[in-house]
Amino acid sequence: MGDSGVPSACPQQDGDAALPECGDGGAESPQNCSAAPADSQSPSEAPALDGFPLKHSNTLTNRQRGNEVSALPATLDSENLVNKPDERGFTPLIWAAAFGEIETVRHLLEWGADPHALAKERESALALASMGGYTDIVTMLLDRDVDINTYDWNGGTPLLYAVRGNHVKCVEALLACGADLTEEADSGYTPMDLAVALGHKKVQQVIENHILKLFRNKKKKK
Repeated sequence: MGDSGVPSACPQQDGDAALPECGDGGAESPQNCSAAPADSQSPSEAPALDGFPLKHSNTLTNRQRGNEVSALPATLDSENLVNKPDERGFTPLIWAAAFGEIETVRHLLEWGADPHALAKERESALALASMGGYTDIVTMLLDRDVDINTYDWNGGTPLLYAVRGNHVKCVEALLACGADLTEEADSGYTPMDLAVALGHKKVQQVIENHILKLFRNKKKKK
């Protein structure tokens, strides 16, 4: 967490989120090459074939036996799968938004992904897309009527994350859709406070122009 009290990067790939490694990087050499054939050994004396990528089984499959398939892929609950969270509560949509995968986000939404889903610490697809400055994804999510002012464990809102990242276009999109300029992070910073503290001049200008526009519209209504 930075001095502003708002995390400065997407979720770190710590031990829990790291990709699994495949051994030490290379296939092992077959061992016990002089061992007797597998069919002459008991199950407990099977040759060491861990280094081979494939293992052939002499057990007949249902298809080989002529049996009907017990469960067809069509019976799978695709909606539950597309919204299935991981151990941190991140759904596929949240991950795709966090890494700017625009087409993946689009397809997930078409397949029924929930844009309102929150992870265990209230992380949202909108907040993580704003953090990365992925304006197209932000717009896509806003079109689905997500909560534009949703906050996470740190009090961070999508607008605060966009300001911190100096993502001008993203800030403009969020303000145009009604993002609240008075929302504060747990550190007490408002979006304008944060822009000033970080020296983000263009973001400051965007916020100032938005405030002036709000005042003009208010006067017209009187």
